[in-house]
Amino acid sequence: MQQESHSVVNLDYAASAPLRAEARSAEAAYDAAPWAGANPNALHSLGRAAASALERTRVSIARSLGPVARPHEVIFTGGGTEADQLALLGIAEGVREREHIRTRVVVSAIEHDAILDNLPLLRAAGFTVDIVAPCRAGYVEPHALAALMGPDVALVSIMLANNETGAVQPVADLAHVAHDAGARFHTDAIQGYLHIPIDVRALGVDALSMAAHKVGGPVSTGALWLKSRTPLRPQVFGGGQEAGRRAGTQDVRQAMAFAAVADALAPRISEDRARVQALADGLYARLCTSPRIQASLGAWGEVERLPGIVSILVTGAESEDLILKLDAAGFAVAAGSACSSGSTDASHVLTAMGIPAGDAAGALRISFDERVDPADLDRFADALLGLVEGLR
Repeated sequence: MQQESHSVVNLDYAASAPLRAEARSAEAAYDAAPWAGANPNALHSLGRAAASALERTRVSIARSLGPVARPHEVIFTGGGTEADQLALLGIAEGVREREHIRTRVVVSAIEHDAILDNLPLLRAAGFTVDIVAPCRAGYVEPHALAALMGPDVALVSIMLANNETGAVQPVADLAHVAHDAGARFHTDAIQGYLHIPIDVRALGVDALSMAAHKVGGPVSTGALWLKSRTPLRPQVFGGGQEAGRRAGTQDVRQAMAFAAVADALAPRISEDRARVQALADGLYARLCTSPRIQASLGAWGEVERLPGIVSILVTGAESEDLILKLDAAGFAVAAGSACSSGSTDASHVLTAMGIPAGDAAGALRISFDERVDPADLDRFADALLGLVEGLR
């Protein structure tokens, strides 16, 4: 007898957002093109047609980063993790090749594992790494970074917005601190890209990582924006693609889908942000009526944050137990970063913010974008508050 399936409301967009219609249409357009499957690095007419399509996607991605970003500064990668690794290792090594004294890298304690798990490679390459802690509200304060700076720092890497709490970092101020010491500055913008306005000139960064699947594009597709003349030592070798900065035949189909999403979302970021922020504010307010639920950011209304991430702590509960019960009730949420969801340890982000491990054990992340049905958020709040009310 066939088992009846049940519908689950996806409230884990921060892990990976559902594919958008614009991405599907772009993929279909690629599939129908006579040059589909052609190598964009080939000299024949099919290759040139594929290369032309690929260059148009760079224009779209660059346009989404503000008026000064240029298409040739966009390096396509196999995802956000690769973009982060290329920036972290590639820029640090590139700077050191020019200025041998610069053998130190500074990152924040709340970075994604795509940064933190690559620190051993930096150390193995002869770099010293310093970690700057956030304040209790979840962001890195410029004076804390300034205390770690010196003439030996090659690179500072601090994310634009945290993937667990949604806290937006004061990147423009932090980049200014780094540049005052002669260091380069990279920001992992994977969680914030196309959710909040980004202008690389206003941010003052030298490099910025993106990933398509966080905004409804295809998985395994990312990009690194690298400001012209920023030193970079490639990390993948075997060809001259991406102007020699990242070897490997480019996936034109996925790049077209990525660009289509950027073209669709970039013009309406402010409008979407306001709508989603209002929904998140309502959800925070409703959930925090329970004495057992508090926002991980503390005074959530006073902290600049991503519009579609609601991060809470449930006292006296375990995240894993809540996630499974909510899933049974028809709602998919997360405890923190999807890339480390198999871990039973307390979130490194929350503990770095000074949240006790016992409180962090009950962390939940609810995430969505403008496509969410407000009625689903209301039903989710009913379900979670009902579960919490039953806790002993």
